Amino acid sequence: MESMITLSDAKARLSEIVKKAVDGQEFVVTRMGEPAVRISRYEPRGGVPELGDLKDQIRIADDFDSWPPELEVMLGIAEPK
Repeated sequence: MESMITLSDAKARLSEIVKKAVDGQEFVVTRMGEPAVRISRYEPRGGVPELGDLKDQIRIADDFDSWPPELEVMLGIAEPK
């Protein structure tokens, strides 16, 4: 459950708010009566990606490193025909 709190109140009670957020409470800080930010417990994302995590999920086209003939000429890769 989230609690609404004004910016000035959040400044004055930041340590208390952080302790409660660590315990799972969420706060929405308002500025000039409008919601501005949410304070909640930090939840780390999944682990660090490892080599091979995307195996069989990415396909490289057979012609990936092929250039259109006119572009090869423009880039100096091939001689004009």
